[in-house]
Amino acid sequence: MRLLKKIQLLLVAFLITNSINAQEKPTSTKEMVSGKINDATITINYGSPAVRAREIWGKLVPFNQVWRAGANDATTFETDKEVMIEGAKLPAGKYSFFIIPNEKECVIIFNKEAKQWGAYKYKEKEDQLRVSVKQKVAKTIAEKLVYTIDENTFALSWDNWIIPISVK
Repeated sequence: MRLLKKIQLLLVAFLITNSINAQEKPTSTKEMVSGKINDATITINYGSPAVRAREIWGKLVPFNQVWRAGANDATTFETDKEVMIEGAKLPAGKYSFFIIPNEKECVIIFNKEAKQWGAYKYKEKEDQLRVSVKQKVAKTIAEKLVYTIDENTFALSWDNWIIPISVK
């Protein structure tokens, strides 16, 4: 009988340990940035992964493939007024935001299907707008992916790249 009690206690301890480990915080945190560009309020919701000694551009984030521009859920970009993105009109609304990176430039995509997990069910026919921008090499490494909103741009910074997008 004592052996059975010991086995039960070990089993309970094992299950508790596994339950605690399963509830660890995700490595990619949910983030949000909001700001004004002219009269438009812009809000970007994204998952912020870390570099964690990985090669990002061209490896973890493959070149010439649609990427969710963050971690987990697709990044969303919301504007309460029509804006000009790189000189092209983007109506007010909430969009999923994707990027197709390559060595020379990035294709920036605003897709009408705002609620998506990653880019797994991305449909090009749902794109509201596509523009191309040139990424910049950063002076310092950004360990965590971060979006910033300035006076007339928003930008994604991660690893050794900054991807600036002009907004008017």
